Amino acid sequence: MCARQQLKAFLLLHGVRYAGRADWGPADCRWLSAYAFDSVWQQLAFEEYRRTIEAVLHWRFYPAALGLQTMRGVRFTTAVGMLVELGDLSRLAHPRQVMAWLGVTPSETLVRRQAPSGQHLTENGNSYARKLLLEAAWSYQHPARVSPEIQRRHEGIPKRIVDAPWDAQMRLCRRYRKLLARGKQKNIAVVAVPRELAGFIRDISQLAMSLSVRPGVCMA
Repeated sequence: MCARQQLKAFLLLHGVRYAGRADWGPADCRWLSAYAFDSVWQQLAFEEYRRTIEAVLHWRFYPAALGLQTMRGVRFTTAVGMLVELGDLSRLAHPRQVMAWLGVTPSETLVRRQAPSGQHLTENGNSYARKLLLEAAWSYQHPARVSPEIQRRHEGIPKRIVDAPWDAQMRLCRRYRKLLARGKQKNIAVVAVPRELAGFIRDISQLAMSLSVRPGVCMA
């Protein structure tokens, strides 16, 4: 994000303005790759900024980051943050292992955040990854839909991956509404979502890695 801001500032400083929609999509990338400065030194600085932005494309977990961004509530920074903290999810053979590692499994002994069943979440494991997961979970309190922003993230992604987040959204939104209908408080009902969401994150990231998703975009 800093590199993006620095590149934009550099271009504006030299009077270079992009006429299209600056959303860092495929059109942006094509324009950036074709643009050239007359000055050798300006071109050198420009290429350095651009390489910094595009470096993430060569990260081995980048396909998983793209796959996770097809999910509701998971943007680029959330996807990358989760993957940096979780690492290689193939080491966790079952979704329940991911839930346990994130500390979103119920516990009968620890009295922390109350779960809908009357149990409590252990809150063991990686606290930062759990924070990202809980923030993403709040988006499932609204009716299931594919927003224009999520549709943009779906561009160039295989249908098998796009279908999985929709299934996740339908299931999690329905679960949230059922808990509310049973009289659960809003902040309690939403705690049930992260457990299942963690499982979907594992499955979708693994699927994206197996398909080696790498559409031609700068940064989704």
